[in-house]
Amino acid sequence: MKLEFTPIQETDLPKVKGIYDWYIANSTATFHTEPISLEELKELLYFNHHLYHSFLIYADDELAGYCFTTHFKKRQAYNRTAEVTIYLKDGFGGKGIGKKSLYFLEEKARVNGIKNLLGIITGDNTGSISLFQKCGYFECANFKNVGEKFGKILDVVAYQKEI
Repeated sequence: MKLEFTPIQETDLPKVKGIYDWYIANSTATFHTEPISLEELKELLYFNHHLYHSFLIYADDELAGYCFTTHFKKRQAYNRTAEVTIYLKDGFGGKGIGKKSLYFLEEKARVNGIKNLLGIITGDNTGSISLFQKCGYFECANFKNVGEKFGKILDVVAYQKEI
């Protein structure tokens, strides 16, 4: 499978929103419970930032998802650390796309001088937890019972990798 990563442009936001809206409606991978606007989505992603990047993921020329790095915290002393996120379209999981996307983001972060990556994951998202573990991330925090969605009380776990 040929993977291609293209920087997300503002004109791509409806594609990204379609993917993210699926997760809002069908999973606990995000704690949003209602669809977000394109303006709200624009606040989550970076365009032409010197440290943080957002990419569409194409598998064999078909849109398979998106991935990005973002601030861990918006304070300058944290600029050595970034949060990494990957959302694949329904049907694209289990094909190695997540792993290749994570390694791609790691390399981009490394080039930009980022030293630590964090994956912030819902505690029942076993697929994402497994992905991060397979890629060398270790659990560094577990926030108990911090969210509620679909009538379930949910933990959030943090995974870290020093790159």
